[in-house]
Parts: sequence; structure tokens; C-alpha cells
Amino acid sequence: MSLDVMGRLLDAPLMTTTTPARTTARMAALVAEIRTVVDRGLAPDLTAYLVGERLAPHLGMPGLLAAEQREGHPDRYRQHILHAEPDGSFSVVALVWLPGQETAIHDHVSWCVAGVHEGEESELRYRLAPATATEAARLVATEQVVNGPGDVCGFAPPGDIHKVRNSCRTKAISLHVYGADVVRLGSSVRRVYTLPSD
Repeated sequence: MSLDVMGRLLDAPLMTTTTPARTTARMAALVAEIRTVVDRGLAPDLTAYLVGERLAPHLGMPGLLAAEQREGHPDRYRQHILHAEPDGSFSVVALVWLPGQETAIHDHVSWCVAGVHEGEESELRYRLAPATATEAARLVATEQVVNGPGDVCGFAPPGDIHKVRNSCRTKAISLHVYGADVVRLGSSVRRVYTLPSD
């Protein structure tokens, strides 16, 4: 379920989701490394940073994803749920993007770490400019980042409003670790923003 900035349910799905398939040995090792960080109970921004350090060495490595976890969808990007911790403390997903596929402008329910496994993704980051006596609230673009294989970024709300797209001519695959149970929630997206943007 995705909500707009006013809390209204959006009609169109942003992505397709598949449930966990088999876990590869390399993915099981990554999950164990993430668990040791998350179990420390650190601040969200520090947790994201340390999880990013654990994710980076696995990106681009063969055997991380099973063949079915690398499959895209012709109409929208696909989320493959790779792991959801039983206590709900974190989830790992693979997002598979065909050329030109993108998210809506959104933010997240928790800290997040994203790393590019294959291909290239463009991320446009925003800040929310609140309404004033003379102007409506709007989004202001603050930074555009292009992430290639092995690149990792992490963040924790607030300040995590962004839009991501596959900016290459081939399939792109990224791994995302969220400090939430995406199986239970259905997504890591807290809000979709439909405000005017610069």
C-alpha cells in the first residue's frame, strides 16, 4: 500500500513484489552480517552506515542472487523479498529495474541502505519546502546522484525524500536493506509525494 503526502491511498502499484525464494549461501552470509549490526540497537543513521559497510563487499559478486531473483517485470520495477528478519527488525530486497523504470517521489518508514549490484541507477533527492502564507508546499531538488556497480548509499528519516530510476540501457539490480518488515508492511515506502517539484 502506498500513500500520497496527504495520506490518501494511491491507486496504481509502484512495483510488483515476489516472496522469498531460496536463499543463496552468499545471501545467508550477508544476512548474518547485517543481523550483527542491527542487533546492536544503534541509532538509525549509524546502523545504516554500518549495514552499508557490510553490504558493499557482496555487491557484484556471483552467487548472491538466484536466477529468479534477477528477473524484472515489463511494466514496473520488481521487488524480490530476499529476507525478512523474524522479529521485524530488518528486511533485504532486490529491486530489478528494466531501462527507464522508476519510482515515484517517496520517503521511507525506516533507515535504508541501497547498493547497486548491476547496472546504473540515478537518484534525485529532494527536501520539502513547507507552505508559507503566499506559496503552497513544494519539493525542492537538492542533489542528483548516479550510482554504479558497488556504490552504496544509506539514510534515515527525516530527509530521505527521493526518486530512483534505471538510468542505463540494460537491466539494473540493486539490493536494499530496510529497518522494517517489508513482508508485513508490503513496502518500505512511507509516503508518495505528489506536490509540485522544482
